[in-house]
Amino acid sequence: MELHSEVAGEGPAVALLHEGICDSRMWDSQWEMFTRSHRLLRFDFRGFGRSPLDEGKFSNARDTIELLDRHGFEQFALVGVSLGGRVALEVALAAPERVSALVLVGSGLPGHDWSDEMKATWDKEEAALLAGDLDAAVEVTLRTWVDGPRRKPADVDPQVRARVAEMQRRAIELQLPFEDSAEEELLVEDVADRLGEIEAPTLVLVGEEDVEDMHRVADTLATSIPGARLATIAGAAHVPSLERPAAFDALVRPFLADALG
Repeated sequence: MELHSEVAGEGPAVALLHEGICDSRMWDSQWEMFTRSHRLLRFDFRGFGRSPLDEGKFSNARDTIELLDRHGFEQFALVGVSLGGRVALEVALAAPERVSALVLVGSGLPGHDWSDEMKATWDKEEAALLAGDLDAAVEVTLRTWVDGPRRKPADVDPQVRARVAEMQRRAIELQLPFEDSAEEELLVEDVADRLGEIEAPTLVLVGEEDVEDMHRVADTLATSIPGARLATIAGAAHVPSLERPAAFDALVRPFLADALG
């Protein structure tokens, strides 16, 4: 499987792992800023952006490690959002000697007990997909993850909504044909039970306007990973690097500078 990837910049190595409602284009702002001081890798997971999906089982975490190897990243920091955060946790536990730092943004966590509200949202999205209404399915995603539970669409930058909508629709189009024939397997199945093993300096971030489940996961990560720091980004939901890039960068860049030297 040939995954779309890009490498640029010089300095300590950092891999940017996108979330499940976006693809590697979500990092455009950070790509310009962070390559001034770091060697960066960004790529599209299978079934996102410019990476295809195929039948069979696969592991996003294994794909990540193989790409890092291919591009010569021996030691690196991982900046992961949502799905990307969960993958970063797997990599940190599978190859702890290689991970220099972790930034976990609205991170996923295997085994999290999702709220009834989130389950109802996924049911609504699935119903739209079964009806063949991709626009409605994308709008469910935007209302849930980009707007958040306390804001209306008019409260959010329309360009941010439009960019996420484009990336999410692309992912749906790639993934729908393989809905029943492609399956992701966890490289590390007991992530939640092993958070205390993580030794890399860790920054946990969550958008102030994100859903309550993400705040609960962030609290769990911050209390379970030794020495982890927790910070909230005001005026943002689940895509803070897109919605509030200056605030995101102001937290992440100094943390990486301290952690990586």
